[in-house]
Amino acid sequence: MTIALIGAGFVGSQILKEALNRDYAVTVIVRHPEKVPAQNNLSVKKGDVLDVAGLASLLKGHEAVINAFSPGAAHKKAYGLMYQGTLNIMTAAKMAGVKRILIVGGAGSLEVSPNLQLVDTPDFPKEWFNLASGLRDALKEIKKEVVLDWSFLSPSALLQPGERTSKYRIGSDQLLVDGNGVSRISVQDYANAMMDELERPMHVRKRFTVGY
Repeated sequence: MTIALIGAGFVGSQILKEALNRDYAVTVIVRHPEKVPAQNNLSVKKGDVLDVAGLASLLKGHEAVINAFSPGAAHKKAYGLMYQGTLNIMTAAKMAGVKRILIVGGAGSLEVSPNLQLVDTPDFPKEWFNLASGLRDALKEIKKEVVLDWSFLSPSALLQPGERTSKYRIGSDQLLVDGNGVSRISVQDYANAMMDELERPMHVRKRFTVGY
């Protein structure tokens, strides 16, 4: 299978590592190709999520797209770029004729209690609010999508470097917590769960989450 991976930052770089370890051919699409080290089965292209036509041309010919795009929480236009960039990638995938797309989601839109999402709780980090809100609002639009076979994977509240244990739980729209009441997942296991969904689709046109 040939995969187009948009973004190779904190999460995207781990998805890339997981995909290459599983012997996939990957095209990484980023703003700064020079920052991505050369590896076997890897092609690196320069792309911009605000250029839908250009992005569509880069996606054409791939069997699946993984969207790991993020402008970064500190960006002054984090909300708008996260929202529009995510939807632009969906549009570009349709233009390119790539039906399968997996999206790196956020934990902010997960429910912590009925009708209360994590992003709306008092303790949610203010510096992440705009980015999380942009992705939450994009998810509302993604849920209306009926052409693409999309999956939206939200991590647990704490997404940190750690080990690839392959021992995690899968949930739907509610925040997962462990026996100590902590919501966490390593970025390595998150990438593992993402690639498992690609290989064995269980959440087509659904949001799901992963945690310990």
